Amino acid sequence: MNDSHHEPDGDAGLTRYLRLALLFGIIIALNMGGSWLAQQLDLQLFPRHDTLINVMVLVTACLYICLMAIPFMPGIEIGLALMMLLGSKGALLVYVCTLAALSLSFMIGRLLPPGPVYRLLNWLHLYRAGALVSQLAPLNRQQRLALLGERLPAGIAPLLLKYRYLTIAAAINLPGNTLLGGGGGIGLVVGMSRLIPFHGFLSLMALAVAPVPTWFFFFGG
Repeated sequence: MNDSHHEPDGDAGLTRYLRLALLFGIIIALNMGGSWLAQQLDLQLFPRHDTLINVMVLVTACLYICLMAIPFMPGIEIGLALMMLLGSKGALLVYVCTLAALSLSFMIGRLLPPGPVYRLLNWLHLYRAGALVSQLAPLNRQQRLALLGERLPAGIAPLLLKYRYLTIAAAINLPGNTLLGGGGGIGLVVGMSRLIPFHGFLSLMALAVAPVPTWFFFFGG
């Protein structure tokens, strides 16, 4: 991969902004589509529907895992609906499904080759970011940390990298983290970065996503 980068000007700069606008438009459309789908799953389960409850819950749980694993998709709305509907049992189900979804996004990021990411960034005229991806690709974890420490702003880089587990946990629980790609996007980026191993990510997520399901488990009825 070519590590050189170019600064867009004139028509190239306009093309860059148009492509970025297209990307943001796709992200907004995905988010709105996910919200609409969650609203359509307004589960109204009454006693006469007992024979369908298990099937509906299973389908909804699988859909929640898929949406939660996809960047910028608001899968958490379906998770909250399940917890409100099923109470403590729903809290345990959503907790397990959330861990499954985040693990899935992490593994996709881990297995995703840097080539497509590099080409996408260059297509968006983000040449510096593409060059960074190219430089990080062959490095091990310690070398990546060292390179990122050199590239990130000096005032914040040491804290973000030294306390990267806390940084990731804070991002997962940050209000409005949809702007960062939501849980799926964060898991994908962390997997791509290879800055922490899978077992470390899973242990971190097991703690980071526990508060809301735990509250529903004890107080959700």
